[in-house]
Formats: sequence, structure tokens, C-alpha cells
Amino acid sequence: MDNLGKYVYAEQKRQEGTGYMKLQTVYLKCDRSAEVQAQDVFLKDVAEIRCQDPVLQAKLKAIKIYHFPKDGEKRCVISCLKLVSLMEEICPEIDVQVVGETDVLVEWICVNRHKGWQQWIKAAFVCLISFFGTAYTIMAYHNDVGINEVFTEVYRMAMGAEPGGLNTLEVFYSLGLAAGIIVFFNHVGGRRLTKDPTPVEVSIKNYETDVDKTLIEQAGREGKELES
Repeated sequence: MDNLGKYVYAEQKRQEGTGYMKLQTVYLKCDRSAEVQAQDVFLKDVAEIRCQDPVLQAKLKAIKIYHFPKDGEKRCVISCLKLVSLMEEICPEIDVQVVGETDVLVEWICVNRHKGWQQWIKAAFVCLISFFGTAYTIMAYHNDVGINEVFTEVYRMAMGAEPGGLNTLEVFYSLGLAAGIIVFFNHVGGRRLTKDPTPVEVSIKNYETDVDKTLIEQAGREGKELES
């Protein structure tokens, strides 16, 4: 229903004297992606609604916009045009203003509470892979650049003698390497050094954004986007 139709509808209700509500502006802010744990998807799960009438706001949030089939795909892309259409179908007296994303990627996440020990095993496995993988990478890099030969030559130039076993350069280099890793990843144990996001968090966020954009564009090209 266009703006002219809304005003005509409101004027008819005013003349009839029943069920009249003045034309209200409703702001719709959609997220780029959303995760749900139930098959039924409601408007409140994928967007924020703001208007002056709290009753109308609650009514709009409770609109059911999609149902994931049990044996179907776990992802879908919903256009904001479909959301606006559903909102105006339920409440024709509103004027929807879209201020967020134009498409929403919705994913149904099946949560099983009885897999706690499996999650711990996965976390331990990832920790071991990260630890030994990082250690191997550092050793392989040092071997490629010949760090031992560099330390030996620097020690010979500074001290005028051949190094015997562990020397001061190797100790301070190891301490500096550990300090550099801590500062770079902005974490000491479970504590954050600064409020800035870590490089890992930035990389993960960029990766998630690229994946969401790719899935949304792919759904649009394949005609799988829900628009009406």
C-alpha cells in the first residue's frame, strides 16, 4: 500500500468513527545477519522497531516472518521489502521508514544442550593445534632466516669470542618475542590490555562481513531472496 492509499484508509476510518488510528511513523532497522534457535522467525529476531505507540511496537515485533522447514536449508535471505509488506498488512495505518540494512541473512542454529563434553574436547583440540602450529611456524621462520647464525655473528662482533651455549642475545630475543606477541594480540591470559579490538577479532569480523555479503548477493542472483 502506497502513501496515498494509507491516507485514504485513515480518512475512511476517521469518517466511519470506528477503529481509527492516526498515521504513525515506524522506524525499521534491520541487521545484516541474525541467528535464531527456533524454526519460527519473528520480526524482533532480525530487526529493531521504534515508534511512539508501545502497543503497536509490541504487535509489530511479534509478526512471524518465516518458518524454517526441518529438512530444508538452514539459511535464508529476507528482503526488507517483505518485512515492510508484512508490517503494513498487519497495520495499514503505519508509515515504515527503513534505516538499516536492506537484506537480512537469517541462520537457524540447532542448539543441543547435551553436547557439553564435546564442546570441551573441540576447544582443547583447537588450543593444541594453535599452540603447536604457532610454535612450528616460529621455528620454521627462524630456520629460514638463519637466526642462529645471526646471533653467533653478532655475539662474535660484540664480544670478540665464540658463543658457548645459551647467550644473552637469545634470552632477550625470546623475552622480546613473547612480549611482542602479547602486545600484538592485546591479551594477557583472560585480560585485555586496551579497549581496542584485537587483530584476530578484526580479521574474524571482516571475514564474517565478507561471508554475509557473498551469501546475500548469491541469494539475489539465484532468486532465492524472500521479497514478497
